[in-house]
Amino acid sequence: MLTRRKLGSEGLEVSALGLGCMGMSHAYGSADRSQSIATLYRALVLGCNFFDTAEVYGPFTNEELLGEALAGRRAEVILATKFGFRIADGKMAGVDSRPAHIREVVEASLRRLRTDHIDLLYQHRVDPAVPIEDVAGTVGGLIAAGKVRFFGLSEASAATIRRAHAVHPVTALQSEYSLWERSLEAEILPTLRELGIGLVPFAPLGRGFLTGKAKRAEEYPEGDFRRTSDPRLQGENFDANLRLTEIVRETAAELKASPGQIALAWLLAQGKDLVPIPGTTSISHLEDNLAADSLRLTPAALEEINQALPPGATSGPRYTAAMQALIDKR
Repeated sequence: MLTRRKLGSEGLEVSALGLGCMGMSHAYGSADRSQSIATLYRALVLGCNFFDTAEVYGPFTNEELLGEALAGRRAEVILATKFGFRIADGKMAGVDSRPAHIREVVEASLRRLRTDHIDLLYQHRVDPAVPIEDVAGTVGGLIAAGKVRFFGLSEASAATIRRAHAVHPVTALQSEYSLWERSLEAEILPTLRELGIGLVPFAPLGRGFLTGKAKRAEEYPEGDFRRTSDPRLQGENFDANLRLTEIVRETAAELKASPGQIALAWLLAQGKDLVPIPGTTSISHLEDNLAADSLRLTPAALEEINQALPPGATSGPRYTAAMQALIDKR
């Protein structure tokens, strides 16, 4: 069974590794619904109780999938979902964190998830048109009403985190963090630790790159996010990044582990306040990922990995220019 970790200082306790559910219905091509549900059930058996979704995944269908799968088992799960996008004609159409919209989204998410409360509600992306204080106050009102338990942010700057936290305690920040992407270490991580906020790293396996099974962007099928939206997988960036990750493969071979387990063990070693959420639709991949909880890297191994993959080493931006514009820099 997985160990438990506390996210933030408000009392939220979850499994040390969670399950990112996005790929079960969004971003990485088609997925088998029955296989996805079987993976969710297997996660519960193994002690993984922290499931991550969002209204925009699908859109809507990922929340519906979890609602169907978890009917009758809601008490076993810590559910996290997100608001913050305007959805039109079945597609993301910009950000929207107006208080009235937040309340509408939460009611719709509750219906799709077949529950009366959301454990952790994130603002998916910061809306520059809405003061973060208004967002925090609105979520605080939903918490007071019993519809939400904890407040989170995603891809927010240190300044935005501070402003939100001053209005209502922020339990967790969800942002990309891995050996592949370490930009949080300069300012964001110290801010979180100063304020007692947990970190939920998404894409902890570098969108599959750190598993040792990376493919060039053009080798992914149409409809897969990685084919068009991750410059790190394209052209010369791919070649440079593949060389960088050799240390992960070498360490895995030495320890008789998988490269993915090494990447996740490295993350878990960065602090007890981190809970990575690797995503998968496969039971075998799930089991491989969760086994990282019992893998301990020596200080020497951690130092060797840190030297080989320091912050800023990855070649290429992590998003296209249009997607990068949605990241809060204020």
